[in-house]
Amino acid sequence: MNNRYLTITMKADWQGALRAAGQSAKAGTYQGEVLNFESPGDFFGQLSEKRWEIVRACQGKGELSVRELARAVRRDVKRVHEDVTTLAELGLLERTQSGGVVCPFSSMHIDMVLKAA
Repeated sequence: MNNRYLTITMKADWQGALRAAGQSAKAGTYQGEVLNFESPGDFFGQLSEKRWEIVRACQGKGELSVRELARAVRRDVKRVHEDVTTLAELGLLERTQSGGVVCPFSSMHIDMVLKAA
C-alpha cells in the first residue's frame, strides 16, 4: 500500500483552492491531494456517517469487492454500491480493473474552520 494522503478543505473560493493545489503540484515532491467543498453543507451532504463508515472499512485493507464491503459495514449491497459510486466520483475510493474498490489514502485530514458572519 502506498502512502498517499488527502486533505479535505472547505473554501467557498473554489478557484483559489484550485490555484493553491496547482502551486503544490509544482513542488518536486508529493504534497498530498486535496478535495475541496464550497461549504460545510456540501461536505456533510456528500459525506454522510454511513459513507464515512465505508471509507473507514476500506482504508488500509487493499482491494475489496462491494459484497465484502457490504458485509463489513453490515448494510445492503445495493445501498453500499450506490454509496461506493458517490465516493468514487469524489475520489475517496477508486475502482479496480477487477471491479473491486480500494481506498488509496493511508491518511485523511479534514480542515474546517467555522467563523461568525
